[in-house]
Amino acid sequence: MNIKKAKEEIKYAIQAYLAKDEFGEYRIPAVRQRPVLLMGAPGIGKTAVMEQVARECGVALVSYSITHHTRQSAIGLPFISKKEYGGKEYTVTEYTMSEIIASVYDKMEETGLQEGILFIDEINCASETLAPAMLQFLQCKTFGAHKVPEGWLIAAAGNPPEYNKSVREFDVVTLDRVKKIDVEPDFSVWKEYAYQQGIHGAILSYLEIRKDHFYAMETTVDGKRFVTARGWEDLSTILKVYEDMNLPVEEGLIYQYLQHRRIAKDFANYLDLYRKYRTDYRVDDILQGSYTKQAVTKLQDAPFDERLSVMGLLLSRLSEGFRGAYEADLTVTGLHGALLELKERFNSPYCKETPWENLFTGLVEEREAAFTKERKAGLLEKTAEHACMRELERLHFFLAEGKRNGCREKEDAFALVKGLFAKEAEGRENAIADASAMLDNAFAFLEEVFGAGQEMVIFITELTTNFYSVKFISENGSEKYYRYNAELLFDEKQKTILQDIEKAKTELNLLF
Repeated sequence: MNIKKAKEEIKYAIQAYLAKDEFGEYRIPAVRQRPVLLMGAPGIGKTAVMEQVARECGVALVSYSITHHTRQSAIGLPFISKKEYGGKEYTVTEYTMSEIIASVYDKMEETGLQEGILFIDEINCASETLAPAMLQFLQCKTFGAHKVPEGWLIAAAGNPPEYNKSVREFDVVTLDRVKKIDVEPDFSVWKEYAYQQGIHGAILSYLEIRKDHFYAMETTVDGKRFVTARGWEDLSTILKVYEDMNLPVEEGLIYQYLQHRRIAKDFANYLDLYRKYRTDYRVDDILQGSYTKQAVTKLQDAPFDERLSVMGLLLSRLSEGFRGAYEADLTVTGLHGALLELKERFNSPYCKETPWENLFTGLVEEREAAFTKERKAGLLEKTAEHACMRELERLHFFLAEGKRNGCREKEDAFALVKGLFAKEAEGRENAIADASAMLDNAFAFLEEVFGAGQEMVIFITELTTNFYSVKFISENGSEKYYRYNAELLFDEKQKTILQDIEKAKTELNLLF
């Protein structure tokens, strides 16, 4: 199955394993909670999906690569102790707590989360001395003498033998005690994730044209040549930083991430074209509604891959706008909640004699502590984390402004803070208005260039795939999106049905 389906399966397993009966006991006892074992090619997102699952289920995550461990660190170190049996004292060997199990308790302590996922990566690459302990871990949920705490799901990942010479096969006894899920790379699924992570627009539009370059694993006389989803994501990060710092991006840099010479060269050439299209078509001007007739004619006469590239540029810039509006909305929503809480404290009869700045400072410190705990637990995705940081920064600013303006009474301080909040809310409305205008201008340009052609179908489909555009349009609307979505996708469905009918007729004619 693809990684999206695998993620769904893992979430269902967590929900089932953590379900409790009327007595507060887990409905599926620990002995029947099979560990989840993800098997698939390297770099397709097995580790990343565990982070997403933990965040979305609101549980903690402890992640380890077993190749970094020795038998001693996994099981614990031996020490001598004394015990009494039948009235007689004996010297016995015991073991300190496993480093891995100890880290689970540490995570529970620092996050306050008592349930979670213990994820062991590269589990079938454990050293010879550690292999028996790993089998015991999967079968009995223990490392040495120490059990994984109740409420913690065990998950593991490994690579098939063809990708790793260190791999050892699991026997039937072990496989009969796990939920084994085989995962395959899938570009369409990864693309949804890529939009949410803000993957570089050049990568997304390139892979839309060259889908077969998304994942490659070849063995040649010169060794392995490969490209993985991890490679594309890491390349995206370095590309953005290089562009911000005006550093040159050359084929050599790309090959460091896409270790397949032909694909790296092809993408390097495409990246040059992508930048050229951005300049030639003046994408920012298009989204501001000031495109020229020359740009319209040029794109109408362009080959299909150039058309896709320009749409990729438009979608990338739109996605930035949608993401910015989403982050601004999260920030303002958080600030609004903080101000409601502040007002409640100011009006509380128990806080009548407490200075307003003390109440405000206490509120900010509590929210900072909550944010720190959530971040340590990994419960915040990147955009939400940035919004929380922005919210705390603005709260500190509000507090400082109240002090700077010499506010003495709670009423004066709250009136000032309310005015500052109004400016933040106005900024959110401006971000939403700007993103809406860009979307309308993109539609106007594409209508003039392509009308209701296949390019518009692709544009609508990409908007529907992107988490931030779906979120934005569902909350703020877009008349043209809804109209084209209804018309074009219906036509596409109708076309598919007609093709299926023709195919069936052909098959019948062949039979008779």
